[in-house]
Amino acid sequence: MGTENGSIVTTFILEGFTKDTELKVPLFIIFTLIYVLTLLANVSILMIIYLEPCLHSPMYFFLGSLAVLDFGFSSTSSPKMLVDMLADRKTISFFGCLTQLFFYAGFGGTEFFQLAMMAYDRYVAICNPLHYTLTMTKSLTIYLVALSYVCGFLNSLIHAGCFLQLSFCGPNIIDHFMCDYPVLVKISCSDLTINELVRLVFTSFVLLGTLLIVLISYAYIVFAVLRIRSSAGRYRAFSTCISHFISVFLFYGAVLFIELRPSSSTSHKQDKVVAVFSTVLIPLLNPLIYSLRNHDMKEALKKMLSRAKFFH
Repeated sequence: MGTENGSIVTTFILEGFTKDTELKVPLFIIFTLIYVLTLLANVSILMIIYLEPCLHSPMYFFLGSLAVLDFGFSSTSSPKMLVDMLADRKTISFFGCLTQLFFYAGFGGTEFFQLAMMAYDRYVAICNPLHYTLTMTKSLTIYLVALSYVCGFLNSLIHAGCFLQLSFCGPNIIDHFMCDYPVLVKISCSDLTINELVRLVFTSFVLLGTLLIVLISYAYIVFAVLRIRSSAGRYRAFSTCISHFISVFLFYGAVLFIELRPSSSTSHKQDKVVAVFSTVLIPLLNPLIYSLRNHDMKEALKKMLSRAKFFH
């Protein structure tokens, strides 16, 4: 734990999403609606998958796990951001900052591995359809999901450990609405050489390793689909992947934008906008993408709605 003017730092002050007082109430209403819709959408996905036997397959088990991740990922930042929008003093304790960082990195890292596992599932389904049920067994699916969580939260332990090595001997003001490691580094007075090296190694492993799995899986998928003679067959094969591909593009795109841009071009406003996109909007977009683009999900939703009308 660092020091500030010789004393132990026990709290940080968050600047919040915006300093414009006229925007705080409208943004509070907008982000509250988004957060509520995110919770409802992801809970609905879980309910549909659980209640509909036709969706009890590896693909939808992964989708249900992704809904849990989006639920948790959004909840690491949105509640605190909403409270701070209407608060006069936006503070967060050292332990609260550590906890938020841990779960933010944990859910985010797990989602990378989860998207990679989903890409592998689509590879098996399209490239080896006759062996799909033999390969993607229930036990293997559960193992892959569990492995995603283990790897994701091991990554968060590294981030938390790096944070605990930081010293804070200047202002404890964070120009952000949440505790994220790159933002905390900017107000630290520590020697960051070892910390940055450790973080670079593990971030590269998570980001590039999972991205490599996704790219290889989709390369095989594209070659397999192109060998299908009928256009209707190609369309059906691609339609099972399009929702996952959009989710991969959005999530990896946001993170790669942060990690690969030059440090000279970074700005607090860009950091906040990208963070809102990845932690607030993507958890809402994922269930909408899978609901609107997936035929089985739409049919299952229609069945549930018709049952509800019948009982009503």
